[in-house]
Amino acid sequence: MPPPLVVLVGRPNVGKSTLFNRIAGVRRAIVTPIAGTTRDVIAQHIEWRNVAFTLLDTGGMFGATEDPLHEMVAAKGRQAILQADLLVVVLDGQQGLVPGDLDIVKQLRASGTPILAVVNKIDAKKAREATMQFYELGVDPMFEVSAEHGLGISDLLDEVVERLGRAPAGPETGASVPPPKLTAIAVIGRPNAGKSSLVNRLLREQRMLVSEVPGTTRDAVDAVMRWQKREYRIVDTAGIRRAGRVGRSGPVESLSVLVARRAIEKADVVVMVIDASQGATDQDAAIAGEADRIGCGIVIAANKWDLMKSEGPDFYKEFDERLRRQLKFLDYAPVLHISAATGERTPKLLEMVDKVAACRLQRVPTPELNRFVRDISAAHPPASPGRKQVRILYAAQTGVAPPTFVFFTNIATSFHFSYERFLLNQIRDRFGFVGTPIRIEVRRRARKGS
Repeated sequence: MPPPLVVLVGRPNVGKSTLFNRIAGVRRAIVTPIAGTTRDVIAQHIEWRNVAFTLLDTGGMFGATEDPLHEMVAAKGRQAILQADLLVVVLDGQQGLVPGDLDIVKQLRASGTPILAVVNKIDAKKAREATMQFYELGVDPMFEVSAEHGLGISDLLDEVVERLGRAPAGPETGASVPPPKLTAIAVIGRPNAGKSSLVNRLLREQRMLVSEVPGTTRDAVDAVMRWQKREYRIVDTAGIRRAGRVGRSGPVESLSVLVARRAIEKADVVVMVIDASQGATDQDAAIAGEADRIGCGIVIAANKWDLMKSEGPDFYKEFDERLRRQLKFLDYAPVLHISAATGERTPKLLEMVDKVAACRLQRVPTPELNRFVRDISAAHPPASPGRKQVRILYAAQTGVAPPTFVFFTNIATSFHFSYERFLLNQIRDRFGFVGTPIRIEVRRRARKGS
């Protein structure tokens, strides 16, 4: 079976040949400022992450030109598009979105071949500011690169080989596939909530020092564990006290709190441990708020639940309702009732961590997202503070970890708090995103260039 075919397409002078040379690692395609320099379809065998494919640089199929061979060049390009397994449309970040880009994407969609979008020349400040315009194309995902300087190329190639989904080229052809990324878990909470006991239970060894003295753990101690063929890096952080108490307890604990906050910044998911016998406090809310601000996935673990079983059948419901009131900004975070001392439901905790980590990296395809936006904005349009009605024109998911959505409107640069909350709830109802914060941005659609 021949290797899959990846074809670069786009307007003249957007940087297709420069990108081709960068990926190929050799100067195969001639690069000049003159539109239409590339006439032939240039091919290069590429291997990335142990996967092989053929990369094609098409000639100037699109745009005005005085080249007498233009029709022949365009015919070759059309033939390459029909044979392609994946199309990479290259866009000029310095020029921004122009009508020609919309026409090209429309023609490429007619081929039925999967499309990736690449915004080139993002090393320029003007290009970074204009990148958001290209989400109007509805191509998902979109990568920002500088072909000239090599920025963003590895992320683009990772997505290319993932989309191709072909068998590896063989161990002799290149570097082996890198191992899967560890899921970084930070166990956070107030002193004496049972964080170290929980880590010891998960590791199945007495790794962390445990005592009834609050503040026993000072360092952010980490360990790697394997569970059901998955690997995790678990960090047991120092209990974070209120700011006033930390200041009175001396420099060692102040430094411990700083280390704990850094552990949160590096985590994929934080497990917020709450002492079920005491319930959540304002300090728990402050600690969880730090994780929410940073954008970590969050799982709430109500620990010492073995001590609560004598409280009666209604205690579960009352506890959860009170907890949701105290941590109302974490309504998206799942709550598990566990016991680090007995091991009750601790395997469920790791299952939930896996689920939250996956949701944090989840992407919604742009066409599906915009169907959703049309449905909800038709039924519940955003409030219009002035005479002109605010309309959501389209939306795009621009990032993950945490998931970030940009809504482009005709006039508004922000939504009312209540409408943003409505959008968040609707996104979660439709697409899930369990346990992860979601970011929403609103932008007014820029006027198109010529």
